Amino acid sequence: MTEIIRIGPDFQRWDELFALILSSFAYMDGVIDPPSSANRLTLAALAFKAQTEVAFTAVEDGKLVGCVFCKPEDRFLYIGKLAVSPAFQGKGLGRKLLAKAERVAHQRGLPALRLETRIELVGNHATFGRWGFKKTAENRHAGFDRTTSIEMQKRIA
Repeated sequence: MTEIIRIGPDFQRWDELFALILSSFAYMDGVIDPPSSANRLTLAALAFKAQTEVAFTAVEDGKLVGCVFCKPEDRFLYIGKLAVSPAFQGKGLGRKLLAKAERVAHQRGLPALRLETRIELVGNHATFGRWGFKKTAENRHAGFDRTTSIEMQKRIA
């Protein structure tokens, strides 16, 4: 059974979390341009991110198999680094992690979740759409003259 645990100050499994994120985002290599920000993560940056945001890990049989980072904004809870181990994808774990994020948004009085996904990752667009997210904007990274990502939002009760 998978357990979702909030990352707290006693968390020590940074190497494992870092490897989980890199393996979960590896399929994007050579597919998206510019490359994923996951490729620029360091252990120190990951630890800092966990201290400044609300983060959860998914643990099954003692192994980290998923995570999500939630950053409160003025009107939204930004969802970043939603990662599920490739061996655990398609089993509802992403939805469970997002359910935790929805609770965080609700507790903070934020009416919606917000995320960004790359324009090339149409499978992600479809998955997030099935999970209740709607496309709200097209964006471009600095230096690009074309759309490189889309923003999606999900209203919560």
